[in-house]
Amino acid sequence: MTAFQYQPQFSRRTLLRGLGTAVALPAFESLAPAMARADSAGVPTRMAVLYVPNGVFMDRWRPIGEGRDYAFGPTLEPLVPFRDRLQVISGLSHRNATAGPDGPGDHARAMATFLTGARARKTAGSDIRVGISVDQVAANAVGHQTRFPSLELTCDESRKSGNCDSGYSCAYQFNMSWRSPTQPATPEMNPRAVFERMFGTGTAGERAANLAARQARRRSILDFVAADARDLERRLGGADQRKLDEYLSGVREIERRVAGFDLPVADVPDLDLPDRPPREYRDHFELLADMLVLAFRTDSTRIATFILSHDGSNRSFQEIGVAESHHEISHHQDRPDRLELIARIDRFYAERLAYVLTRMAAVPEADGRSLLDHSMLLYASGISDGNRHNHDDLPVVLAGAAGGRLETGRHLKLPGERPMSDLFLTMLDLLGAPQDRFGDSSGPLAEVLA
Repeated sequence: MTAFQYQPQFSRRTLLRGLGTAVALPAFESLAPAMARADSAGVPTRMAVLYVPNGVFMDRWRPIGEGRDYAFGPTLEPLVPFRDRLQVISGLSHRNATAGPDGPGDHARAMATFLTGARARKTAGSDIRVGISVDQVAANAVGHQTRFPSLELTCDESRKSGNCDSGYSCAYQFNMSWRSPTQPATPEMNPRAVFERMFGTGTAGERAANLAARQARRRSILDFVAADARDLERRLGGADQRKLDEYLSGVREIERRVAGFDLPVADVPDLDLPDRPPREYRDHFELLADMLVLAFRTDSTRIATFILSHDGSNRSFQEIGVAESHHEISHHQDRPDRLELIARIDRFYAERLAYVLTRMAAVPEADGRSLLDHSMLLYASGISDGNRHNHDDLPVVLAGAAGGRLETGRHLKLPGERPMSDLFLTMLDLLGAPQDRFGDSSGPLAEVLA
């Protein structure tokens, strides 16, 4: 585990190993003293995409003003603490999500097109086809540098077959990431499965067996790496010892929260792992979000997607006084009562983004900046107004600075309409995965750069 020079990839992939476990660690200055002299180019850039469904109430969502002289609308007020660490972008569109000759099915097309920039073949059968998604293009280029090429998360059940939206396969409506034009990268909603993937070793069956052994002995995953942890601690300076203790305490807290939602094996005989998602949406989201931040912090992956809910979602939000289905009220017909409920949901989702940004901003990097400063976090929907089902002037927030290469602290209002794929082309370049074209791109979106 000795590091002879500053090697951020090596130190970030340092593992504490035990029986069936592998706990990745954050970077430690004690193991690589030259870290303190590293410039921002020595810290990796990460990309995360958070998707919100059914469009938004744009009048409440839009910022007031342009450029640096702007203020958040009521929906995005939870982002005020991060005003100078993000940019709101107006004028991006997905033309391949529009009806064209294919007729109804905007929710399925919104999801399928969102990260691919491609038009989905209208079919409810097995002959699905859309395009490889931007996250998987990036994973193919840089994923070999981390334990996992990419991480796909969702707060919904996942489906890959059946007819979900006016003749479109459920595969389109429940998946945002695509490894190939015909193969979705199925997102994981189960916190236990995500935890075991991050900290277990071996095949899925071996991870399940290791979990059963830990549970039978009432042991934490950290108990199995204790010897490695003690050996490492002896070699760390005082500040890094505290950092290690804080990090391992965080892992143990996530493990405790995951365990709080486990079910006995007998109750769920058809599942590979004995568990279920949290009962409350907020708890479910925060647990998955914390594991996403942990994966970035330890450089276990640099690419992640997170479906807060699939497009067309019928989720209700009792916790904020919305008993009706989100999808149903998104067809608001300009009724003030429904618009008010939509605005309430939109703000609730914006608060989830603020939660992730808060967690990322609290993680220091070797150059004195934060994990957020070295990331690109795209928060958006594939539909603008849920009543019109339009795919132009999409609601888009781009948080983080990609190591100082992205402009922040402004509302970027583009003249006319630009393909969302132009933004993806620029993001791929910032990740070290440059492409000549992507989806329906017309060229890089240089306007987002610093």
